[in-house]
Amino acid sequence: MTATSVAETAVDQAATRLLDAQSTGTPCAPVRDLIGPADVDRAYAVQERLTAARLASGATIVGRKIGLTSPAVQQQLGVDRPDFGVLFDDMDVAAGGVAPMARLLQPKVEAEIAFVLAEDLDRDDLDVDTVRSAVEYAVAALEIVDSRIAGWDITYGDTVADNASSGLYVLGEQRVSLEEFTPVDAEMSMSIDGEVVSTGNGAACLGDPLAALVWLARTAREVGTPLRAGQVVLSGALGPMVAVTAGAHVSAEISGLGTVTVDFSGEDQA
Repeated sequence: MTATSVAETAVDQAATRLLDAQSTGTPCAPVRDLIGPADVDRAYAVQERLTAARLASGATIVGRKIGLTSPAVQQQLGVDRPDFGVLFDDMDVAAGGVAPMARLLQPKVEAEIAFVLAEDLDRDDLDVDTVRSAVEYAVAALEIVDSRIAGWDITYGDTVADNASSGLYVLGEQRVSLEEFTPVDAEMSMSIDGEVVSTGNGAACLGDPLAALVWLARTAREVGTPLRAGQVVLSGALGPMVAVTAGAHVSAEISGLGTVTVDFSGEDQA
């Protein structure tokens, strides 16, 4: 067996392990034994297999998420660089709605700034001004991150392979143009059942949420899947992520963007 075929087999095995965890609702062992803890190409190859499976099942890509932009979250997970994952249409939970715990294995929640694009970002010269002008509006968001890997025992390779530990997301209702809002200046406070559990600001997201968006736009174009008009981009956590349990009420306030909330269903609800 050639080195290439061995690598492809390992990627397929890792994808199967993660897909089985999702379908059975039982977290699996890390996949770094198959693809390594920091092999970026193999990790994204696994993610591509998962994306293909979702598309084959009828899901539609509606955007991307940027992960591991906050130093606090990087410290929590023991990694030192950002990653990205794919957002699908069935991940979107209506603002003020209910997140189905039955779809989640070991969820955590974090507050973010989301950008919705008005233009494609497929040019070669993607600088800050170009990317900024492509944003239709910003909106407060909650990302419900989840891991198919037991105990969140993840390296960079594990989380990239697992679609950047994506779960669900919630967008607020207040849409603000970047003429009226400066992302780096935003202050965030997130509460669970009325108790503040996470605070942060725009500078915690790779120095500036717009810098995170530029990084993603360039990276996505380089790998041949550029960001498109109408897509949602979750730009990364503004503060530490926090575990959430069934029945919880989560609310995050981001200055300039207002509040976004979500409730989590009970264990016996779908």
